Amino acid sequence: MSESTSATYAAAGVDIEAGDQAVELLKPHAERASRPEVLGGVGGFAGLFSLKLDRWKEPVLASSTDGVGTKIAVAQALDKHDTVGIDLVAMVVDDLVVTGAEPLFLQDYIAVGRVVPEKIAALVAGIAEGCVQAGCALLGGETAEHPGLMGEHDYDISATGVGVVEASEVLGPERVRPGDVVIGMGASGLHSNGYSLARHVLLEIARMPLEGHVEEFGRTLGEEMLEPTRIYAKDCLALAAEADVRTFAHITGGGLEANLARVIPAGLRAELERSTWTPAPVFALIQQRGKVERAEMEKTFNMGVGMVAVVGSEDVDRALAVLTARHVPAWVLGEIRTTEDTEAPRAVLTGDHPRF
Repeated sequence: MSESTSATYAAAGVDIEAGDQAVELLKPHAERASRPEVLGGVGGFAGLFSLKLDRWKEPVLASSTDGVGTKIAVAQALDKHDTVGIDLVAMVVDDLVVTGAEPLFLQDYIAVGRVVPEKIAALVAGIAEGCVQAGCALLGGETAEHPGLMGEHDYDISATGVGVVEASEVLGPERVRPGDVVIGMGASGLHSNGYSLARHVLLEIARMPLEGHVEEFGRTLGEEMLEPTRIYAKDCLALAAEADVRTFAHITGGGLEANLARVIPAGLRAELERSTWTPAPVFALIQQRGKVERAEMEKTFNMGVGMVAVVGSEDVDRALAVLTARHVPAWVLGEIRTTEDTEAPRAVLTGDHPRF
């Protein structure tokens, strides 16, 4: 650099003008995802949300933070960025609703190697759509450009969500009783967990092209792998309002047994029957092409169960009717039983899947 040449932020790799353009492009998407309690608009230093405390006697705030993981690598490979935002919202709000909390608002964080306004707008469009599906507001966020730290086309996304629940209505292990029934809710696909293994098997071992049509899926591999995570927040809240729900479990990393075990108290065990459902073809394909052991599959993937509700036995029919009316695949997955073995797993799968 000569003495007459001045160093600039843009020359260092940070384009403030592109960032401003991205904000303008994403504003219409953010405005879709709002609630009456939101004060102000996009672009402030902080988002404002009015808590109308007269709605609750003793409100408890719930908070959750998450990301999407390596599913983003598939979005980047296909240059399709408008669905992983839905996955992001799902991962956050469905952790909130497990406690019985109504998601109120979400704030996102997008880190990029270089700001491409149209790509940022596509990401936020997906986040906004997820917020609409969850009934929460997109209250703002941050886009950070990291030249030299991230590749020019790389990005990662994360978010924090906040919800509220009446103190007397908080769900959790302490509500679970012997004889309660476990209801499974169907997943839309892989959701947002296990993509490192799925990519390794399907793209590296099997060398399947993302653009290639897969007969078992009725669409391309890329379309299957980018299928957005189902968002259960509104469905769970509707279920809790109509039936005696003890607790929920969001089935993410760790699989069905490990996540359900987190909401089962000592002295009880959830006994689950594999024969009650058939995992989607994508799981069978991963298992076959990678010769993956069943135990590895079940601790890595949701295997077709995205959310679980534990309900009182007298409310099983009502719970299934509520979920069916909301077009959520649901079935009786198992039962809560007592156990004297305090060292035994608190959730166990038995039997075999049909046709898997």
